[in-house]
Amino acid sequence: QVQLVESGGGLVQAGGSLRLSCAASGRTFSSYRMGWFRQAPGKEREFVAAINWNGAGADYVDSVKGRFTISRDNAKNTVYLQMNSLKPEDTAVYYCNTIIGGRPTDYWGQGTQVTVSS
Repeated sequence: QVQLVESGGGLVQAGGSLRLSCAASGRTFSSYRMGWFRQAPGKEREFVAAINWNGAGADYVDSVKGRFTISRDNAKNTVYLQMNSLKPEDTAVYYCNTIIGGRPTDYWGQGTQVTVSS
């Protein structure tokens, strides 16, 4: 079973930046595609970004393209999400997860809260 610990969230003004980290253990991290997801109040959890096992390819939801960058360090079993030009609509709890067969697993961390003030 994988353990995922997200960190780096906080309160930031619109236009600001944050860098989220997700430390993974309990699985061969470097073998898997990893993703970031978010859940805003009253909404379902949604996909944000994903990165291939070797970091060679990444995908983003349209609303964050050009503002967010996903990266990973397999030596540290960590995946990152650099978030720039933040908007109030980016406010959510952010989670990372392993993506297997195109879907996140059932094992979620506690998430990290991102709040963007206008």
